[in-house]
Amino acid sequence: MNPPIDRRDALRAAVGTAVTGAFATGCTDSAPAGPARAPSSVPPSGPSSGTASGAARPAARTAPSPRRFAGRPAEIAHGPRDRARVALTFHGQGDPATARAVLAEAERGGARITVLAVGGWLDENPAIARRILDGGHDLGNHTLRHVDINAMDAASAYAEITGCAQRLRRLTGSIGSWFRPSRAAHATPLVQRLARRAGYPHVLSYDVDSLDFTSPGAPAVTRTVTEQIRNGSVVSLHFGYADTVAALPALLDALERRGLRAVTTTELLT
Repeated sequence: MNPPIDRRDALRAAVGTAVTGAFATGCTDSAPAGPARAPSSVPPSGPSSGTASGAARPAARTAPSPRRFAGRPAEIAHGPRDRARVALTFHGQGDPATARAVLAEAERGGARITVLAVGGWLDENPAIARRILDGGHDLGNHTLRHVDINAMDAASAYAEITGCAQRLRRLTGSIGSWFRPSRAAHATPLVQRLARRAGYPHVLSYDVDSLDFTSPGAPAVTRTVTEQIRNGSVVSLHFGYADTVAALPALLDALERRGLRAVTTTELLT
């Protein structure tokens, strides 16, 4: 891993002034991220390689699909506690420049992350799906419009899940590796069942909340995570926040000092 000062210099060059205009809606906010779109659906049997008329051409290399992890519950909040590995997971929406800065900083520090993308955000930034996968990261589903999915009826909630799954499938050939509910740390039993129906054996939660969406400042983000993280932790972070980008050098340094390796959620559980 590069020395902290080197990564900070590189970070400033990569981010520039873009992060100052980053999207400012966290997963606990009440307003949806952007205008509503008519939801689409995918067959409950799971991913396919077909494309819809006018959709972005899928990459020739199909992305990983969801996996069932034997012995793991329907909702996963952490991985094995006996291995020095952790998963940094990011809610995917906001300024794409800030998202790219997060990816670049993670890669400079030798980290692999998990991105749960909002479907509407992928509509607006289709190239970022392949950018995430090409960096060796996990890519998953964070609903179509980032609304309070736990408060929805079954049909509406299912449309949110499958609407995002369709975007992922068009762009990558897969519905993504994971599903995480929007505006909630945990999925209701109904949402868990709907996620399984859509092709996701597990719902991904977390055991460490960075609270970065409150914009507390980079030192506070780093401190919140490092005070709680331990072997097997799954950390909730967000694209679209300057504090998150600025916190990554110190956070990755802290993990390295403690002998913790940041891996994708799939790697964490394998």
